[in-house]
Amino acid sequence: MELNNYIDHTNLKQTSTLKDIESLCNEAIKYHFDTVCVPPYYVSLASSLLKDTTVGVCTVIGFPNGYSTKEVKSFEAINAIENGADEIDMVININALKNKDYEYVKEEIEEIRDSIDGHVLKVIIETSLLDDSEIEKMTKICNETFVNFIKTSTGFGSRGASLHDLEIINKYKNDVLEIKASGGIKTIEDATSFIEAGATRLGTSSGVSIMKGDK
Repeated sequence: MELNNYIDHTNLKQTSTLKDIESLCNEAIKYHFDTVCVPPYYVSLASSLLKDTTVGVCTVIGFPNGYSTKEVKSFEAINAIENGADEIDMVININALKNKDYEYVKEEIEEIRDSIDGHVLKVIIETSLLDDSEIEKMTKICNETFVNFIKTSTGFGSRGASLHDLEIINKYKNDVLEIKASGGIKTIEDATSFIEAGATRLGTSSGVSIMKGDK
């Protein structure tokens, strides 16, 4: 198992500096991580630093609360792609989901998917705020909208990913939809557990520690 290929090496701290993002990118190059995941403000920098490497640039949209309108999120996503992002992790409108306004949730995902012209889209559902039936519903919506990934968490919620989340997602996802587990993945044991449970991508700020085998 090549753990590095699963990792989106992440720094989404509000206090992150240019130096922090430079270090993140240098670590990603050293360990051959799949992507770095950075705030939209740093996409251009990360894209420049990672030019001519195998490491992609991921950023977040509607982050972390998800309650901006779909028009705002679409603009954010387009702007991120123009600045050099390869992958987009968008937070769903949890208010709409709680209102059972599934058509809005679906339309928002489709609008952002279509606006980024074939780039990878991961849909963050923030499982810490959902019950099992809502996780099931969001998995089915992700199937229907043909996105690349369903992602468990922002890392800013009351908890991160759980194996129970993945159990529900695996039960209802189609064969194409992939799973990104994120939030609270800090050790090689955590990483291995989520991969064995079906995750094909891991969002973590502990990528270096995981690669070193720290417990």
